[in-house]
This record gives sequence, C-alpha cells and structure tokens, in this order.
Amino acid sequence: MRRIARSRRKWKRKVSERREAVKDMTAIGEINDIDVKVSLIQSLIPAGLERVNELLQDEVKKLAGAKGRHGKDNVRWSKQWGSVYLSDQKVPVEVPRVRNKPCNIEIPLESYQKLQQPRQTDKQVFKKLLNGLSMNRYAESAGLSPEVFGLSPSNMSQRFKKATTAKLRHLQIRSLRKYDFTAMFIDGKRFAEEGIMIAVGITMEGKKVILGIEQMATENHRAVVQFFDKLISRGFRFEKGLLFVVDGSKGIIKAINQRFRGYAVIQRCQWHKRENVVSYLSKPQQAIWRRKLQAVYAQTTYTDCVESIMSQVEQYTQRVNRWRNGAHMQRWVAAGLLEVEPRLRKVNGWRYMNLLIP
Repeated sequence: MRRIARSRRKWKRKVSERREAVKDMTAIGEINDIDVKVSLIQSLIPAGLERVNELLQDEVKKLAGAKGRHGKDNVRWSKQWGSVYLSDQKVPVEVPRVRNKPCNIEIPLESYQKLQQPRQTDKQVFKKLLNGLSMNRYAESAGLSPEVFGLSPSNMSQRFKKATTAKLRHLQIRSLRKYDFTAMFIDGKRFAEEGIMIAVGITMEGKKVILGIEQMATENHRAVVQFFDKLISRGFRFEKGLLFVVDGSKGIIKAINQRFRGYAVIQRCQWHKRENVVSYLSKPQQAIWRRKLQAVYAQTTYTDCVESIMSQVEQYTQRVNRWRNGAHMQRWVAAGLLEVEPRLRKVNGWRYMNLLIP
C-alpha cells in the first residue's frame, strides 16, 4: 500500500510539473502554433480558465501591437462578452476586439474561433448520453465550475443529434471494398410502429462487419433490392458466392434471388425457425420444445449473429422513451451498432470459412 501511495504522489507531482511547464512555455511564447495552444488550454481545464484571456490578448497584440501606439491599420476596438469551450463545457469570457481602420471591418480572432468549437467534436457528450446519462441531469453530472453554462437539455440534445447524425452518415457511406465477404445475415427489428432492417457481413477471417441499415415498414422485396444496390455501390463484392442467413421473409428471399441469382445460397435463421415452430404450441409446451430444439441446434456450428448484435444495441435504444420519427430511430440504431462493432467476436468455426467458397 505504501508503494502504491508513493507512486500516486509521484504521478500527481509529474502532472503538476507538466502543467506548470505548459503555462510557462505558453506565457513566454515558446509554443507558437495556435492549434497546439488551443489543444493545451482545452485539455488542462483548471489552467485553461486562467489562460484563455492571455491567449486572446497575445493575438490582439500581434494584430494591433502594444497598447497606446497609434498610426497602425489594425486597432483595438472595445470588448464584448462571448463564450468558449473547455473540453465539452462552455464558459463565458470577455473577448477583445480588433478593427481594420482603412477597410472599416472587424478582424476575427483565430484563437477565439477555435476555442468556440467543442473538443473532439462532441465525442465526450455523445459517449455520456449514449451510455445513459440523462440530458436533464447532464449539468449536475458534468459541471466544471459555477461559470459553466450551455448544458441545458435542449443544448445537449442538439449536440447529441449532431454526433449521431455523423455516425449514421458514416455507416451509410463507408467503403466495403477492402472486405472479402463469405456470408450475410439479414434481420429486422421493430421500434414503435416502424422497422429497421440490418445486414451484417461475415469475412473470410470470421470478422463481423455492420454493412448497413434501412428503415422499412414491411420487408418488401423492392425496398430490399434498393438496399442491396446501395451496398454494391459502396464496393460490396459477391462474385465468389455468398451464404445468406435470413428470417424466412418472402420479400427478403425474393430480393436475394433477384439481385444475387447464381451467387447466393439461402439458409433459414435457426432462431426465427425455432420461434415460429413453438408459437403453435401452448405456453407450457413452448418452453419444453424451445429447449429441445436448441439442444439440436447446439450440435452444429451455426450462430445467429444479428440477434446477438441487436440485443447489445438494445442496451442503448431501450433508454429512449419516445421515437419521434424515422431519422431519430436510424440515428440511435446506427450509433449503437458502430459502438458495439469493435467488440464483436469472430463467428464460431471461422477457420472453415474457405469451405463455403466453391
């Protein structure tokens, strides 16, 4: 315990020394790059509150020179109240102004513009809200100091919407050319009155890749064909042949045969098959035969990738009390999928993937 305590004291001392060094370097001008200065200020929050004004005044001095000197094109021009972000927290600051006399226009301060952008593009806010931190209580949980503002539920909602919109866009356009797929799992999940179809690709190395999502009320084959066309336009390759694992929907099967005829082998999803079979039995018998069927399925190496993924995504989406529209739904599902994708394990029996290729 003494050794741990000593190491903690050393760590705190090193952090303090680094912080003081950064203050000194910034003050004497050894750090000239504006991006480096902004990054340092935003990462060292306590020191940042003291250093923001110094950074702004340094830029004013470079633009307009020292106080009291006249005859320059750029001149100091009063002050105004503004705000900057320190990490994901917004604090008020007094902002000096500079004006160009010949052109009669105000010169914006580059350092102030950069400090008005949340660090890491709202990544911290996105992580906190996705993992269950209430927007209504964000200010209580994330408050830095009494001066912090801009943490209202509406503001947090806008920032979360911006972050999840970027996640959805990334999922919709990212290239699939680098993957060598051998199988595709397709399934749908309902949210309120709407449905989201999800496709998961399996590579030769057994890796699970989220191919995309599509909102559709019913699994109409035309809508599914359009979804397949989007995947192909992003570089999805199927010429070596693909195993499709589906829930038995006639629309999906028809779309597969229409778009991938001659390249596709279709297998019914065991989970959906089991649930359809036991649905014809009484409640007491359902549990018995569900166990019996599962014991039979356990003798094979087949797995249901989509159900496992959707159960993980549901840990995020179940916190939503009301789905406002389709875009709201897609943003949450896309964000959840991209969050769980790095944690997905390889499919069982992936070393035998080459047997699927004729």
